[in-house]
Amino acid sequence: MAKSKVMENPESRFSAVLASAASLPGVRINREAYLRKALARYCSEEDIRRAVEESPAAAGIPLEVLDRAADDSIGYETAKASALSAAAGIPGFIALPATVPADMAQYFGHMLRIAQKLAYLYSWPDLFSGDGDGVDDATKGVLTLFFGVMFGTQSANAAVGQVASMMSKEIAKKLPQKALTQGVVYPIVKKVAGYLGVQMTKQTFAKTVSKAIPVVGAVVSGGLTFATYRPMAKRLKKHLAGLELTNPTHRATRADHADHADGEVVDAEFVDAEFVDVHDSPADRTEPAST
Repeated sequence: MAKSKVMENPESRFSAVLASAASLPGVRINREAYLRKALARYCSEEDIRRAVEESPAAAGIPLEVLDRAADDSIGYETAKASALSAAAGIPGFIALPATVPADMAQYFGHMLRIAQKLAYLYSWPDLFSGDGDGVDDATKGVLTLFFGVMFGTQSANAAVGQVASMMSKEIAKKLPQKALTQGVVYPIVKKVAGYLGVQMTKQTFAKTVSKAIPVVGAVVSGGLTFATYRPMAKRLKKHLAGLELTNPTHRATRADHADHADGEVVDAEFVDAEFVDVHDSPADRTEPAST
C-alpha cells in the first residue's frame, strides 16, 4: 500500500521520470563540445576558449549572439523531437502500451537536452559534471525548476532567478547545493515537481488519444510535440537570457569566491512566493505574482 501511494504521488512520479530520462543514451550534453560547436559560427577561438573555461558571460559574448545560437539549438531539438514523436505514432492502437511510454521518455529526454544547451549558453555551470550515471539532488532540483519555467509556472521563474542571483553574486562555478536541497529554494522545487507530475499525466493521456489511429496518429502526435516543445523551449530561453548571470559585464574568475558556491543569501519574502500556474497566460510573463 505504501509503495502504491508513493507511485501515485505526482512529485515522486515526475522525479522518477526525470531520473529515467537523464539516463537515456544521448540525453546528457557535453558542455565543452556543445559550446565549441554552437559558438563556432559566431565567435573567435579565443572567445570560445574562455567561454568553455569560464562562461560565455565571462568571455564577453554579446547576448544577441547567444540568442542566435540558442535559436539554432531550439530549431534542431524541436525538429528531432517532433520526428521521433511522429515515428512513435505510426503503429496505432495495438502498440499503444509500448509506444506511449517510449514517446514520453524521448520527449522528456529532448526537454533535458534543450534545457542543458540553453543553460550552458547562458552561463550556467556543467549540470552533469560529477562522477557516475546518477543525477545528484542539486542537478535534479535545478532541472525541475527549468522544466517548471518551460511549463509556465511562475514560482519556478522566481526560484531560477534566485539561484542565478546566488551564483552571480558569488561568482560560483557550481550549483548552490544547500539552497537546492535543503534551503529556501527546496520547497519550491518540491511544489514544481508535484505540478509537473500532474501535467505529465495529462500529456500522457493526450498522446494516447493522438496515437489511437495509425498514420493519422503519427501526424497528430508529431504536430502536438512541435506545437508544445518549441514554445516551452522559447520560454526557458527568454527567462535564462534575462538573468543577471548572462550579463556580459559579469566577469567570472576561477579563484574569486570559489568556496562560496553553497551560499544561501536570498530575499526572505521568497519563502512565501505564490505557486501560480501561468501555462495559459502570455508566454512572456515571467515576473513573480504580486502578494
